[in-house]
Amino acid sequence: MVLIYSHPASLQHVTPPGHPERVARIEAVEAGLAGLGLRRTSPLAADADILRCHPARYLARVRAASPETGIVQLDGDTYLSPGSVRAALHAVGGACAAVDAVLSGEADMAFLAARPPGHHAETETAMGFCLFGTVAIAAKRALDHHGLARVAIVDFDVHHGNGTQDLLWDEPRALFCSSQQMPLFPGSGSPREMGAHGQIVNVPLREGSGGGVMRAAYEALIFPRIADFRPELILISAGFDAHEADPLAGLDWQAEDFAWLTQRICDLADAHCQGRIVSCLEGGYDLAALTASVAAHVGALQERSHASGAPSRS
Repeated sequence: MVLIYSHPASLQHVTPPGHPERVARIEAVEAGLAGLGLRRTSPLAADADILRCHPARYLARVRAASPETGIVQLDGDTYLSPGSVRAALHAVGGACAAVDAVLSGEADMAFLAARPPGHHAETETAMGFCLFGTVAIAAKRALDHHGLARVAIVDFDVHHGNGTQDLLWDEPRALFCSSQQMPLFPGSGSPREMGAHGQIVNVPLREGSGGGVMRAAYEALIFPRIADFRPELILISAGFDAHEADPLAGLDWQAEDFAWLTQRICDLADAHCQGRIVSCLEGGYDLAALTASVAAHVGALQERSHASGAPSRS
C-alpha cells in the first residue's frame, strides 16, 4: 500500500477570498484519495531539516512575519495567516517522514497531501504560494540523513520549480527533471539552465500542447536521464495544474496523462531503486480536475506498490 501523509494544519493556511491556492484544494485532494492508501499524520518539521536548504535568518524572518490575526502579504501572490507557517512546517515534516518510512522499508511509496506547496520557494525568498522547499528538503534528508548517493526529482507541475532548482543548483547528488509550460510564471525553466554539475533537466512545453507531446518529451528527454543517473530514490513534485481545466495555465493534459506519467516513473523506480517513490502535492487549482488527477496519480502508485504496509495509525 501507499502511505498517505497529511495533517489538519493544511486547513489552517488561509488565503484571501478568490485566491486559487485555497483551503478547498485540500478538500478536493482528500476526495481523490478516498479508498486509497494507509494514513499517517505528518509531524512538525525539525528546524534542522528546514536548515538543510534555507538559512536560519530566512526561517526566522518567515516566523516573524506570521500574523496573530488576519492575513499578511509576502509578495504579489503569497500570503500568511496565523496558521500558515505551522501548515508549511507540517508539510515539510510529512515529506521527511515519508522519506524515512520509504527508506526504512515500511512501504515503498508515499504521497504527501499538504498545503502550502513548496517548489517555488527559493533559498531566501517565499514566492508563488510557497514558503519552504518541501521536495528539496526531502531530497537533502535522503542524502544527508540517510546517506543516499543519488536522488532524482521529477516535477510535472505546469509551473517551473524554480525554488527546487535554486535550492539544489549546486547539489551533484540530486538530479532535478522538470517539465513546464513556457512562457509562464515564474519565467525560469529554460533548457540552458542545467545546474552547477549538469544535473538539472528542463523541458519546456508549449501552450495548448496535450498529453501526446508530454509523453514524447518525457520518453526522449527525461526518462533516459533518470535511467542513466540510477537513483536510489525518486521524489515527485506532483502538480496537477497541467490539466486542461486548470485556470492558471494552458496545457491540455487529462487525468489519464497523470496516470501514464506515474506508471512510467514507477517503471524507473522498479528498475533502479526498489520501487521507492515519495510524491508531494504541488499545484492544481480546478477542484474537480484536482480530485480526478490525484485519484489517477495515487491510484497508479497504489497499483504498483509492492509493500503491504502496516495497520493505519496516526
